[in-house]
Amino acid sequence: MLFTPRLLSLASILAMPVASIALAQAGGSTLQPKAGAPLQGLSPEELALFEVGKVLFATPPTIEQGLGPIFNKTNCQSCHSVPTGGWGSITVTRFGLDKKGEFFEYPGEVQSLLQAESISPSCKEILPADATVVSLRVTNSSLAFGIVDSIADADIVANADPTDSDGDGISGKVHYVEVLEDPTGGLRPGRFGWKAQVATLFSFSGDATRNEMGFTNSLVPTENPPNGDYSLLAQCDIAPDPEDVPDAAGYTFIERVTHFQRYLGMPPQTPLSGMMGETIFNQIGCAKCHVRDWQTPDDPNLEPALRNQSARIYSDFLLHDMGTLADGIQQGDANEFEFRTPVLWNLATRDLMLHDGRVAGGIFADRVTATIEAHGPFGEGAASAAGFAALGPAQKAQLVAFLRSLGRLEFDADFTGVIDIVDFNDFVACEGPTDPDQPCAVHDINRDGVINFVDAAAFLAAWEGPSDDCDSNSVPDAIDIALDSSLDSNGDGILDSCATCPADLDGNGAVDGSDLATLLSSWGGADADIDGNGTVDGQDLAQMLSAWGPCS
Repeated sequence: MLFTPRLLSLASILAMPVASIALAQAGGSTLQPKAGAPLQGLSPEELALFEVGKVLFATPPTIEQGLGPIFNKTNCQSCHSVPTGGWGSITVTRFGLDKKGEFFEYPGEVQSLLQAESISPSCKEILPADATVVSLRVTNSSLAFGIVDSIADADIVANADPTDSDGDGISGKVHYVEVLEDPTGGLRPGRFGWKAQVATLFSFSGDATRNEMGFTNSLVPTENPPNGDYSLLAQCDIAPDPEDVPDAAGYTFIERVTHFQRYLGMPPQTPLSGMMGETIFNQIGCAKCHVRDWQTPDDPNLEPALRNQSARIYSDFLLHDMGTLADGIQQGDANEFEFRTPVLWNLATRDLMLHDGRVAGGIFADRVTATIEAHGPFGEGAASAAGFAALGPAQKAQLVAFLRSLGRLEFDADFTGVIDIVDFNDFVACEGPTDPDQPCAVHDINRDGVINFVDAAAFLAAWEGPSDDCDSNSVPDAIDIALDSSLDSNGDGILDSCATCPADLDGNGAVDGSDLATLLSSWGGADADIDGNGTVDGQDLAQMLSAWGPCS
């Protein structure tokens, strides 16, 4: 038995519905949803919109419906894949010309984005051989875009300091851009995209749908001509524009995928507070750009699930001069050296890092270390990169541990995103005192500094392993067996008390000749040990013969 009597007191509360245990016993703490789950508090109608939008997010339009003629991917999920709506491992190419340090779009082109695919070889766009600026961009996450979309413009503007008035080396510039759905052409602070080149979620959906899928819509109703060749476009474009038309319910594709992104929930963070690594993060200046705390307004025009919500986003949505990280591309008023501060929530699940994905693969600590180091030696991130370099190994490890908490699910000891028997065994080993800097803090649901039956109750609510409960004690059989291996003496994953026909070795519903052959072939070994004494012997043979025939 692994649990001590203190944790075994969990049995006394198992008469309660498992889902309510975490709420009633964990001091009001609720389990954080997984990344990719819908926002908490959605109405049934909003949740239905989320689910339909999620399907369409992964559904390609056909060529006849308007895909192409040039595009990068056939559906949104191809790029936003970890989880659906999150980070991606896809890169796109931007290109143009550098003339004495100033970026210009390639002659004839209408934008810097290369569409790498086409509906036919004759329509394909090519990267000009004489393009002097070529840069990759990796897919950003669109998790909780509704929260980001709901942040008040004034709150973004309040963090800006374009003249670096306090002399700390950090300026931060608002990128004012047109709102595609605003017929007046008004400007608002950009908040989406690597250069903060998009101001609203709906604009993002319309812009990305046309640029990445070649699917024209009400916001962007014209196609990109391959390499600026309108005559080639006329030959290749077979669907009338705009191609995105309302469905039977009256919603267009861009409205549907906007619903999905709008109602995507905020990713988890475990532990939520108290890590020394966050203190170090603040001390070396990372938080000057990666601003943690945001609040959506208490606006009656917002859905309740989006209204007056606190969010830990770790971005200021402003443009910063990134020095040697520059991509050489200008978009709107975002110059060749500037990038919007990327969000850090859900960072634990991200593989490709930096705007061009140059840091990828290997372990998380190595990727994060290389990413921080790349912020120097020039640009607004240089001081933080130098501060990181000056840290000792223990402090660096604490900072990395904090960054890996961003996107980590409670109880997820092995960072798989699934709460299973591996996590349970780790939970059992963690019983007792802990603190936010200890690995066991992942199991402290109510953050009271001790792993006990309260956290055990919450673990049951989070459990995602096998749900079999053959003895009806409200504890999954896999957990029962993990607590006391003697309950499953033959190691078949079934409680001995629930094994109705242990001599039926082949599981065909009867004890017969095939079972006898299996037992005899295993004589003296352990593979067909029926009585659990570790050896196939006469006792096993006697038990088989006494059970001969159909299983009852």
